[in-house]
Formats: sequence, structure tokens, C-alpha cells
Amino acid sequence: MSPITWLALGAAILLEVVGTSLLQASQQFTRPVPTVAMAGCYLAAFYLLSVALREIPVGLAYAIWSGMGVVLIAMIGWVVFKQRLDAPAILGLAMIVGGVIVINVFSKTVSH
Repeated sequence: MSPITWLALGAAILLEVVGTSLLQASQQFTRPVPTVAMAGCYLAAFYLLSVALREIPVGLAYAIWSGMGVVLIAMIGWVVFKQRLDAPAILGLAMIVGGVIVINVFSKTVSH
């Protein structure tokens, strides 16, 4: 797989996380600037995900996308929005990261 494929997936994940953060900032779509920026981030994220899907199987791409997205947005919620994470939440997030690592390191579905 080309590095561009992985860059596209990484950028898609980051844009989805920014879009989700802006969703919180939009205050249920009552603030126009965060709402429009959120929509732009989501559109770009889905386009880049479609680029990554040219070479990465959809199940794998989605597992990485959703797993990393959950972890990153939880971290942003903790740091930016002052949302607390208890021990089970931290353990669950660690398990998600572990799952993504197992997929990328050990799965034969992803060819490196």
C-alpha cells in the first residue's frame, strides 16, 4: 500500500475529530461558523476516507478510523472540554488502541 493511502486515512481521522469537536462547539447548530466548519471537515474526512478505501479493505479502514477517532475525541473532550474519564473509560480506550495496533502489526489483511 502506498504511503498516500495511509496519509489519506490519517488526515480523514484528524478531520473527523476536528469536525466532531466543532459539532460540540456549534451548540446544536446555533453558531454558524462552527457549524459550517464542521460540515466542511466531515465532507473532507469522508472524501479522504474514500481515497483510503481504494487500497485498504473497508472493514479495516473503518476499524482504524473509528478506533482512533474515539480515542482522539475522548482526549480532546478531556483536555479541551474538561470532561472526566474514569478508570473503566481509560481501560476501554487503551483496549481500542491495542486493537488497532494488533490489526496493523499482526493482521495479514493489511499488506505493508
